[in-house]
Amino acid sequence: MRYKFLFSIFVFFFISVFLALGSWQIIRLNWKLELINQIETSLKDIPVNLSNSKHKNYLRVKTRGSIDFEKQIYLYNLNEKGKPGFEVINPLKVGNNNYLLNRGWIPFNKKEDETINVIDENYINGVLRKQIKPNIFKPENDLSENYWFTLDKDDIFKFTGKNFSPYVIYLSGNNEFPKPKSITANISNNHKKYALTWFSLAISILLIYLYLRKKNY
Repeated sequence: MRYKFLFSIFVFFFISVFLALGSWQIIRLNWKLELINQIETSLKDIPVNLSNSKHKNYLRVKTRGSIDFEKQIYLYNLNEKGKPGFEVINPLKVGNNNYLLNRGWIPFNKKEDETINVIDENYINGVLRKQIKPNIFKPENDLSENYWFTLDKDDIFKFTGKNFSPYVIYLSGNNEFPKPKSITANISNNHKKYALTWFSLAISILLIYLYLRKKNY
């Protein structure tokens, strides 16, 4: 009798855990859907003046400034078709503030090509994205060859001698090279699938328990 009682406690404990995990995924699902909606709305808004804006992720901005081509950074990355190349990133001085301007992707053979540096510094439109922590598994940056794998803050300071805003400006436009990166609300959202998995496990365990209970009582 005691064994059956302990077994019941054990079963309902795990059912409760799985139900809690499923409920948590539902909360995360609603949060993610709201976030995606906010991003989509922000990307449709009219660009605001960078200097007068409260910086946030996916904010469309417009500004003018001084682009430093001498300290141009070549960040290894794949384009939208999976072809390897570089993202071209420049220090941008706007008033008293320093930003990194991601101008887009180029193939390897365009590195150091002066034709990629034709841009009107008085009309810079883009989208703000907050920098994320560098992936520790990526190779170290080669500053001497200007070959980058991450936007490491310390390396950027060594290379440019400047500190920058945590927000990177991703240039908008239809240039061929550098080809601006398409910023969308394409964020992974698997919370519904996870919730169904946890709820299914809880129901399965309950049905098995009821079957065994009916069989043994």
